Amino acid sequence: MPTDEHVAPAPGADDDVADRRDTPARPVRSVLRPLVLRLHFYAGVLVAPFLLIAATTGLLYAGSYQAEKVIYGHELRVPAGDTKLPLSRQIDAAREAHPEGTISAVRPSPDDTATTRVLLSGVKGVAEGHTRAVFVDPYTAKVRGALEQYGSTGALPLRTWIDEFHRDLHLGESGRLYSELAASWLWVITGGGLLLWFARRRNKRATTPAATPTAAPAGGRRRTLALHSGVGVWVAAGLFFLSATGLTWSTYAGANVTDLRAAVGQTTPAVASGLTGEHAGHGAMPGMDMGGSGGEHQATDVGYDAVLKAARAKGLGDPVEIVPPSGPSAGYTVSQIQRSWPEKQDAVAVAPATGEVTDTVRFADYPLLAKLSRWGIDLHTGVLFGIVNQLALAALALSLILIIVWGYRMWWQRGRTGAFGRPFPRGAWRQVPGYVLAPLAVGIAVVGYYLPLLGIPLVAFLAVDIAAGRIAARRAARRA
Repeated sequence: MPTDEHVAPAPGADDDVADRRDTPARPVRSVLRPLVLRLHFYAGVLVAPFLLIAATTGLLYAGSYQAEKVIYGHELRVPAGDTKLPLSRQIDAAREAHPEGTISAVRPSPDDTATTRVLLSGVKGVAEGHTRAVFVDPYTAKVRGALEQYGSTGALPLRTWIDEFHRDLHLGESGRLYSELAASWLWVITGGGLLLWFARRRNKRATTPAATPTAAPAGGRRRTLALHSGVGVWVAAGLFFLSATGLTWSTYAGANVTDLRAAVGQTTPAVASGLTGEHAGHGAMPGMDMGGSGGEHQATDVGYDAVLKAARAKGLGDPVEIVPPSGPSAGYTVSQIQRSWPEKQDAVAVAPATGEVTDTVRFADYPLLAKLSRWGIDLHTGVLFGIVNQLALAALALSLILIIVWGYRMWWQRGRTGAFGRPFPRGAWRQVPGYVLAPLAVGIAVVGYYLPLLGIPLVAFLAVDIAAGRIAARRAARRA
């Protein structure tokens, strides 16, 4: 950490420090402003690199959906035919070409030109948590290829690689801390920037006579500040959204969000696939392929075609995913997997022996927070509104990159005689009234507890700041 003599204001920190006046009766907003400036400094300098990585990888991810359609077009699309073959025949063709592993799910062709995906788990060479997707022409049962797939959105190798790079830099669970740190601080930096922007506008209105003509735009650092703050204001709502939704599936803050939702009864409901009564004991054993085209299990299993028909009768339209029974006392699960607007997330459980629907969950009946979580995640990942969503995310990521670059440029432009400019003075908290400082500290402590990658770095910032101040004071005392 640089010392006082060599530290500059944070990227985006306000330039008009001279606006602060040490008057006896300063309003609360006036004494809080130096605190915001200093926090913006530390957060901007130390956290912005993580935000820059997240924004850059997020920009790549926003474009990966369209790139995936081009690169894997042969596997994904087929010429439209007259009549699709039974699903069981398509599954048999996939298993004949790829007998490895076991069927973990099947995604029937959702439209006239889409292939069917047969997902295989436990395949040697496929990463844990991933599956091998076998793509089958629904009209001819010809296998068009096989690719590794990840996640509920069916990400193929390119998008999977970019997704994991964005999420954890390919470092595993420890790498996820970087993205949680970025999400934890993004809303703080954005909020601080907004407060500084409003304060600066208020000061300008208060100090500029009405008859004074508008001054020409200044060059240098003030021009960079205008670009930085202007773009920041326009995209602030989007940055708050990215921060909030990013935290919902982070490691530590995400667990706290999950616990909170459970405490207030707002968890996402799941269809009950377990069988009871007359349906129990007639399911397939784990790992048994359920193509429905032969084998000893056929007498106690209606097969994929009958299961899909039962789901259709309950109103489950395309696209859907069929998960086979996990054991002898479990049924099939058929779930809608459309994440674009309008969402289709209904699900049913089907008894293998009879083809009867034993449980139904409707997205319309989800608790409010479950719906908001689903919409928020899908909007964050760019699937809720398709290509429009992806273009908006790309623009937001590019804006954040520019804001960070302009912020560091301001830091550079503030340089004095080869060193970075002076920081904003310490000790501003002493001027904050106790009735404001006390609840503010409590609020920060509570937020820091639930967002540990905000709270822990903040404590570290304060400790370093205090230590640097004491070192500077001792040096000044020696010189005196």
